[in-house]
Amino acid sequence: MNGLRIVILDGDCANPGDLSWEEFETLGEVTVYPHTRDDEVVERAKDADIIIDNKVNITAETIAALPSLKYIGLLSTGYNVVDIKAAKKRGIPVCNVPAYSTVSVAQHAFMLITSLAAKLFAHAMSVNDGEWGKCRNFCLYKGEVIELSGKTLGIIGYGSIGRAVAKIALVMGMNVIACKRHACVADKSVKLVDNLDALLREADVITLHCDLNAGNANMVSDDFLSKVKKGAILVNTARGGLVDEAAVRRALDDGRLSGYGADVLAEEPPVHGSPLIGAENCIITPHVAWASVEARSRLLKAAKKNIDAFLEGNPINVVY
Repeated sequence: MNGLRIVILDGDCANPGDLSWEEFETLGEVTVYPHTRDDEVVERAKDADIIIDNKVNITAETIAALPSLKYIGLLSTGYNVVDIKAAKKRGIPVCNVPAYSTVSVAQHAFMLITSLAAKLFAHAMSVNDGEWGKCRNFCLYKGEVIELSGKTLGIIGYGSIGRAVAKIALVMGMNVIACKRHACVADKSVKLVDNLDALLREADVITLHCDLNAGNANMVSDDFLSKVKKGAILVNTARGGLVDEAAVRRALDDGRLSGYGADVLAEEPPVHGSPLIGAENCIITPHVAWASVEARSRLLKAAKKNIDAFLEGNPINVVY
């Protein structure tokens, strides 16, 4: 298949300009749009053989309106933005990129954990704001600092990222407990449990690394938070929809949680705000845990490899 027409719908998500699309350009004509609205897809991809997408919705109606379309490549692991049934009916492979950001997300999760344990931003701001300079003591306390060594980390979702976080925690001297939904093999130093309540009772720090589905939406609720250790730290680098943000705000305000860190929110970007923005002992980052330059470089290389496999007649990472 020569002279391919490739349209990249939202290139800025994975490549805001610090990487290159040159490998894709060896395949044919490449058009890169920084951003695309859902209602712009048909016009922009009307002659495309291949669509490359991250977060733009590709509906059944969109697929039906693109007669030249032969392949949909995702610059992500998740694939809920594509109507998979419609693509399959047309014989269009939809291929994702699994596990490219495991190390980066694990690093970010632990950055949130250590920052909350040290009250990092409160202490740093006390210096920037001149408060330390006015202090009569050589040190200034802006909240209780805790050692993680000897504390228990509870991991909800023991997949590749959960396991990577467990390795870091073990090096830090933490005890690690993980809640598993499916049978899996853990490091002998990790205690696996089936009962979520048991994990909530034991863990000093809880970190979410599970998929979002109909069964666990808003799983972090008032009831969930009533079962955690008083003063626990909670971190979410998985999906914003796992968390009832108002319930977490209440738990922060009443001291049930000593800290909350998240790289995800229910609405992204938070155009309508969030109960968590501005909360004390709360760190929110703008969905960048996955986005190290190394992870994004792996992502682009894997997406190109997916296309190569499709062109050779043996598509890989097909999600249906």
